[in-house]
Amino acid sequence: MKVTILGCGTWGSAVAQLLAEKGVTVTAWQRHEDKAVAMARTRKHPHLSDLEFNENIVFTADLNDALKSGDIIVLATPSHSIRELIRRVENGMKDQSIIVNLAKGIDLNSLMTMSQLIQAETDIGCDQIVSLYGPSHAEEVVRKLPTTLVAACPKITTSKTIQELMSSEVLRVYRNKDILGVEIGGSVKNVMAIAAGICDGIGYGDNSKAAILTRGITEMTRLGVIMGAKKSTFAGLSGIGDLLVTALSQHSRNRYLGEEIGRGKSLQEVTEGMDMIAEGVNTCRAVPRIVEKYDIEMPIAEAVYGILFENKDPLAAVKELMTRDLTAEKR
Repeated sequence: MKVTILGCGTWGSAVAQLLAEKGVTVTAWQRHEDKAVAMARTRKHPHLSDLEFNENIVFTADLNDALKSGDIIVLATPSHSIRELIRRVENGMKDQSIIVNLAKGIDLNSLMTMSQLIQAETDIGCDQIVSLYGPSHAEEVVRKLPTTLVAACPKITTSKTIQELMSSEVLRVYRNKDILGVEIGGSVKNVMAIAAGICDGIGYGDNSKAAILTRGITEMTRLGVIMGAKKSTFAGLSGIGDLLVTALSQHSRNRYLGEEIGRGKSLQEVTEGMDMIAEGVNTCRAVPRIVEKYDIEMPIAEAVYGILFENKDPLAAVKELMTRDLTAEKR
């Protein structure tokens, strides 16, 4: 089985390396020809110093050639570019190709998850789409530190194919049929990680971080259930697992962005100084429309939106959260 990976960011490259080390032939598409040539020549990634690309990885900037090479197509670009990418690749895919989505986010225009967006833009059935999510920083994966993921697809045989393809001594993959819950958890947790970073930047302590994480998973679960996902999914790898690693890790771009904003920088100042994308920013843009569409309370997510896009003072936002109407814990 041959695999094509579309996107050579840190996570896409880490997945390519994992597969190549198992003997899988991998074609990695990098949209910029000069960067594709550089990776092929140096066998290095500019943001992963511990990675030396395996010889089983072939780099190309030709999208059509990349698609011809793969029985499995891995989408490893940021979530905001998935719509454009899937439109470009649809005609070049084999009829029975499995699409593995790595992008975490909510489409701003449609409020769809990534698998929903892929289905809406193509004739691909839900039984051919797998979202591979979980607590997984590329920096640790390329160092072969033990990691777990979840392969989500309504069709168990499809998710099992990806589970068996990806699993190794350093990566354990579980299956889950609730792809909607997996995607919601893996996307909204980025907003909560920004909130946790803001707490760090302000100078709050462990009590505050614990409150953000606990109430954050409550918001994620509440949204997922009302959208049709299973409550239990949010206690798994793409829910609490991914939230923990993204909110606490030194490798987390979302936590870092929040921390810098908590220290007084503007969103523009922080993003201009970052080499890579913090996915939680784009997901957060959708929060007001999500709240309106589903008539749901998401106070932490709304507070982050206010701080990022309405110039709300972080201290004022925290005060508003702490002085909301008192309620029971479980609602």
